[in-house]
Amino acid sequence: MFNGPFNCGLFQKAVDKGVVKVDVRNIRDYTHDKHHTTDDAPYGGGAGMVMKPEPIFEAVETIKAELAQKEITDVPVILMTPQGQLLTQAIAQEFTQYNNMIIICGQYEGVDERVREHLVTHEISIGDYVLSGGELAAMVVVNTIVRLLPGFLGSPESLISESHTDGLLEYPQYTRPPEFRNWAVPEVLLSGNHAQIAKWRKNQSIIRTTQRRPDMIERES
Repeated sequence: MFNGPFNCGLFQKAVDKGVVKVDVRNIRDYTHDKHHTTDDAPYGGGAGMVMKPEPIFEAVETIKAELAQKEITDVPVILMTPQGQLLTQAIAQEFTQYNNMIIICGQYEGVDERVREHLVTHEISIGDYVLSGGELAAMVVVNTIVRLLPGFLGSPESLISESHTDGLLEYPQYTRPPEFRNWAVPEVLLSGNHAQIAKWRKNQSIIRTTQRRPDMIERES
């Protein structure tokens, strides 16, 4: 599942340039029974299956031991779960302080609670909905963090004014032609007056955020 998103476009270029390295581990490689069992029925009954603690602990501890040999010890362990803290641009920015991180992809009805209590340092959700597995959510988290790293984007200025960076949605964007089907680009953007353009963009960001995401305005006030 990870091969496509991590092997194309800007992400592939970032990998080629050494901006980021992604090491995907199969949890089944850390089991010791002939069926490579990673899940079991929940105690107390109920629908679905729960991920067993043993292979998760062994996987994470193996990776931590490998990193420790390189004198790397400050490694957050992130669990992707709908019960986690909602991912925001600010949280992604916080994670850029780490040179290494481990992400666990939740599955089925979730993971054994002992994983949460004794192994995980952060629980993250990408939205108030449930996916069939944590892989897609993990890809979102990785992309959100990595695109903030120096060298990922062609122009670092792209990060300055985009949505959520300063608590507002981004202003409307236009490109050539200046008129399309009688719909014209706002004159101020053609004026060359950078002060007026900056003012227009700020006002548009406020208007757009107020209309589409009033919760963001309330959060900032």
